[in-house]
Amino acid sequence: MRTTDDDNAVPGAGPRAGAGAGARAGSRGGGSAGGAATGGGSTELKFLTPGGDAHRTTARLHADLRLPGREPLTARMVTLDDGRRLLQYRLPFSAQGDNAAYGALERQVGAGVAIERRYGSEGFGEVFTRLAGFDLEAAEPYVLYRAPDGEPVAGRRGSLAVAEQQKLLAQLVLAVRLLEEAGLVHREITPDTVRWDGTHVRLAEPYAAQRIGEPRESFGAAPWAPPEQREGTGTADTRDDLWAVGRLVYFLLSGRPGPAAEVPHDLGEFRRLAALGDSGLFDPRAANRPGPSDLMRLLRVPDPLAAAAPADPLGAARAEFDAQRAKKREEPGTAEPPQEAYEYPVPRRSWRFWLPRGSGTAGPGPADPPPPPAPLPPAERPTLCPYCLLPVEYDETRLFTLDSKRVFQPLDLSRERRPMHRQDALRQAYQSCPHAPADAPHHLPVPFLTNGEPLTVALVGSSAAGKTHLLAAMLGEIEKGGLEPYGLKCLPLNPDTHREFIRERVQRLHRGKMLESTGQMSFAHFADGLLVTGGGVTRPVLFFDLAGEDLAQNGEVTSFLMGVGAFIFVLDPLRALRLPALDPIRAKTGFQQRELGDEAFTTVLNRVPRTGPWIEAPAAVAVNKSDLIRFDPSVDRWLSRGTADLDEEALLAESRDAYAFVAHHGSASWLKPFDDCARCTLHFVAATGAQVRGDVYPHGIRPRRVLTPLLSVFAMSGLLPGARWREVGT
Repeated sequence: MRTTDDDNAVPGAGPRAGAGAGARAGSRGGGSAGGAATGGGSTELKFLTPGGDAHRTTARLHADLRLPGREPLTARMVTLDDGRRLLQYRLPFSAQGDNAAYGALERQVGAGVAIERRYGSEGFGEVFTRLAGFDLEAAEPYVLYRAPDGEPVAGRRGSLAVAEQQKLLAQLVLAVRLLEEAGLVHREITPDTVRWDGTHVRLAEPYAAQRIGEPRESFGAAPWAPPEQREGTGTADTRDDLWAVGRLVYFLLSGRPGPAAEVPHDLGEFRRLAALGDSGLFDPRAANRPGPSDLMRLLRVPDPLAAAAPADPLGAARAEFDAQRAKKREEPGTAEPPQEAYEYPVPRRSWRFWLPRGSGTAGPGPADPPPPPAPLPPAERPTLCPYCLLPVEYDETRLFTLDSKRVFQPLDLSRERRPMHRQDALRQAYQSCPHAPADAPHHLPVPFLTNGEPLTVALVGSSAAGKTHLLAAMLGEIEKGGLEPYGLKCLPLNPDTHREFIRERVQRLHRGKMLESTGQMSFAHFADGLLVTGGGVTRPVLFFDLAGEDLAQNGEVTSFLMGVGAFIFVLDPLRALRLPALDPIRAKTGFQQRELGDEAFTTVLNRVPRTGPWIEAPAAVAVNKSDLIRFDPSVDRWLSRGTADLDEEALLAESRDAYAFVAHHGSASWLKPFDDCARCTLHFVAATGAQVRGDVYPHGIRPRRVLTPLLSVFAMSGLLPGARWREVGT
């Protein structure tokens, strides 16, 4: 292919008429340090290779190229100091606020990395435009590709020789088969995006790719995109690409695009197409089309993936997870999760006696056994102060309110006879704990004492692991209604405290500002609280976010941990994982990889009470900052996925992958929460989804899956209604 500085059209970048508004092209590039838009400049270019290695070189930047239909992206050729010519797509400064375009570029890079890692060393991988590198943290984020050979097949309609027709069709179906194995749907196979050099097919870069099984995004133009894809109905299916292949071959043989959503009426005129038509390839519904392997057999094309499955580098670690999980499930009391509860006034951590549904008899008996004795009526369980762990009852004589200077003042409601005013005052009131010493009083929000069984959730991790950012991201998603699809409604536990947290933490983070680290304190005040209602039951939920230095000490400030109801352990990949791709970030931040695990994890786990070998309080491990490792297939599988289909099977699969990933790339010490807690899940999350520069996130924040650990903890604590959560964490 010949490209000069005077060329002004991007190789292989065809128009994208009919694309949905939310499916904008996914490339943004930013060359070097800012990237000039005019040609002739030279600069240093730093990027990551698909394998995760950092690469630094000098490059000459050529003139910007036209990129029809893919705004706001711009493109240009770059010549590296070793003579290689690459095609760069970048997001210019003028479009830095376009989060949709940035997200699409990120997805494109994820698809390109998956293809390159899976097929980069294979000859048949040349059916794809090859990814060379990327930098999504550059001033102008960008992606680099090898310049593709050949010309768009749009100019070859009606002119292909029979042998060329056969090769082109076989290679297109092979490309779809390879994409299927990588879990991807290309979604943009058209006469303008497929190139042909007389011998080989080249598919355009996967700027529109989706993962198989994701909800379809409305995208593409007729007749190349199938009806379901254009309409955005159902989930992405590899057979969407096969529709495009069939239409493309029909176009090349007949010279006509054909109908938008029907089988072409003249297929019988083309011997090569008649058999394809009989296979169902032109059917408007994906479910009625053959799969890539079926089509390859029909065409007598060998499947290079049929011989043997690729080795799983995480296989041994996944087997470890299965063995440890089986061991915990074999222990008495951990195999069967709770189904129905009767409460008895027995010591804490044994208050609940779980009776499975239908278990009215103790074993086989006579033909007509006597009816079982009626269960004792539920006994009211006292609410414990989360600080001193002693029972506290609602007492109107101990009410306080906060004045404008945030000082507690006594509150007397004895003369208030207006029910609405009284209710409003109690929502904002506090009660002093009767067990607190006079010189160190502490106060509890009144709704904490007047609703159902409280749940205290503590975030645990070293300083700068991202606990505060994760909590802020969680509460930000809750503010946007993120828990409502799961049957949960939330109100502030205390309106003033919640409003302050939202203003000082959540809104600051969403403005792209880094949050200050949590300072050490002499008393463990809760960060925020919610009243969570699900299944007709309302329960208070308190969130504690302490400094890593406090958590790593057995001091008075952490004595409340002995009564915490659930834990979210926040794992920092910069400290935990041996991945070389993290070394440049470690060098900038000063973090070091640790083999001995998180000191805060160990201290907390050693302090929390146990029943036998296990900690009963449910736990979730959040592998935070997962955006730093997001292009590893095991991570990308989850981080690019929403939570709409979340259930216990998905949580188990993610836990297995996250455990295996940490075990393979780090030491077993980082998995101590899973080893010590009877019920525990693991998750890939990203509180910000971006790297900070100074004290700001220049490309904004993009929280990923931050509610998943919380939903898992809620499921294990009985807060999520429905049977699909019964075995979470077991």
